[in-house]
Amino acid sequence: MLEKSSKIYVAGHRGLVGSAIWNNLISRGYTNLVGRTHQELDLTDQYAVKSFFDAERPDAVVLAAAFVGGIMANSLYRADFIMMNMKIQCNVISEAYDHGVKKLLFLGSTCIYPKNAPQPMKEDCLLTSPLEYTNEEYAIAKIAGLKMCESYNLQYGTNYIAVMPTNLYGPNDNFHLENSHVMPAMMRKIYLAKLIHEGNWDAISRDMNSRPVEGVDGSADRETILSVLRHYGITDNKVILWGTGRPLREFLWSEDMADASVHVLLNVNFSDIIGIEKYSSVHYGASTDGAVDRNHSTGRGGAIPSLGEIRNCHINVGTGKELTIRELAMLIVKTIGFDGEIEFDASKPDGTMRKLIDVSKLHSLGWTHRVEIEDGVKLLYDWYRSTIEPR
Repeated sequence: MLEKSSKIYVAGHRGLVGSAIWNNLISRGYTNLVGRTHQELDLTDQYAVKSFFDAERPDAVVLAAAFVGGIMANSLYRADFIMMNMKIQCNVISEAYDHGVKKLLFLGSTCIYPKNAPQPMKEDCLLTSPLEYTNEEYAIAKIAGLKMCESYNLQYGTNYIAVMPTNLYGPNDNFHLENSHVMPAMMRKIYLAKLIHEGNWDAISRDMNSRPVEGVDGSADRETILSVLRHYGITDNKVILWGTGRPLREFLWSEDMADASVHVLLNVNFSDIIGIEKYSSVHYGASTDGAVDRNHSTGRGGAIPSLGEIRNCHINVGTGKELTIRELAMLIVKTIGFDGEIEFDASKPDGTMRKLIDVSKLHSLGWTHRVEIEDGVKLLYDWYRSTIEPR
């Protein structure tokens, strides 16, 4: 258990999950937190990351920073998705080890699982068949990250835990139409189509000023705004969405994800996951002065043949519940009060048809979700409106 005075570095503390983890830690009395914006610290810069760890020497690290986006962004920026995420992970995990970090929590994604994995997906189905092509690069990067944690634990006796959240949504979500995930993108599209139908150009201008689309903000003329929104399937009282609407998706409120993450950070060790108590009795982490001997580590898991093959030590985090994309759209329609038309463009890709995860390991470790999807959609809409409404 980390002391309340422990210094905890939250990488990605301004993002959807990182900000929620930061607030959760504060609420639990952990106030010695360290965060850096991308402008202050580029995590893809190896030397900058080393300098940061040299100066701050955190006791624990939460790696919630990542280069992320939806199906369109994953298709367009394949090289960026694998390279940026690999750089971030390698830099942070390596420096955490070199500086004697006691506990590290790595956040991945359930897109790591095969496209045709048996449902619901257990942790053990990792690497059993091909990935979904549209997010293959991001998935490979996240698989590498969880394997880094697992391998450091086995070779050096560290205490690095990887959690794989399902689709997340919540405060500080990304509503930029070019690269947002399915729920915020859908919500904003439906909201803007409603405003266009109502002729509410004041609200449209505020929305576009808050989050310009392809450089177009609320100061542009109406035809320019309508033209750029049409490109994303947004017209007068009508929204066109990608795919058939048939894929099933599971969603988790980001503050629930944060609570699960902090629960694991504070209460779960690698030995708890692999079920071997004696594993942690000999050695966890580097020496107290931060010095590291990469050639010798007493009691490391990888040096004990009797342990057999240890893999899939990550933890799924979700609700274990799902709904179709069409059902989600109808839930958003009801929440916003939209009376227009929703059209699905079946010529566009659906992505993976089903991505439900098995959360029995998480439940066995003492945590379950609280916010159901019906309440969460309303909470997200209220938050989104609060970012563009006049104060």
